[in-house]
Amino acid sequence: MKKIISTKNAPAAIGPYSQAVEAGGLLFISGQLPIDPAAGTMAPAEIKAQTEAVIKNLEGVLKSEGLTLENVLKTTVYMADLGQFAAMNEVYGKFFSANPPARATVEVKALPKAALVEIEAVAAR
Repeated sequence: MKKIISTKNAPAAIGPYSQAVEAGGLLFISGQLPIDPAAGTMAPAEIKAQTEAVIKNLEGVLKSEGLTLENVLKTTVYMADLGQFAAMNEVYGKFFSANPPARATVEVKALPKAALVEIEAVAAR
């Protein structure tokens, strides 16, 4: 049995997918973009600002379910330019400083809405 998660604490889905889905005590959070959920605007086109906005959107989904970043088991980071990995990693590390989740980071040709970074996550209750 799966539960569809929808919250105003993160940007609405921009396609035929759910913000997150829970099954078996695991929360699968769709890739979050650096969009302000209230205003609908993109964070500035700078990797640090966009990484922070993305992680805050992940937090918004988690918070809607009574969870925090501590519940995250794994993330996948999609970047438009791995040359900016160190700057992304600096911000990421501030949010995931203790007991960080497993992670994969890949460079992609392009991201929706010309974002510089997108992060998806799997969390556990």
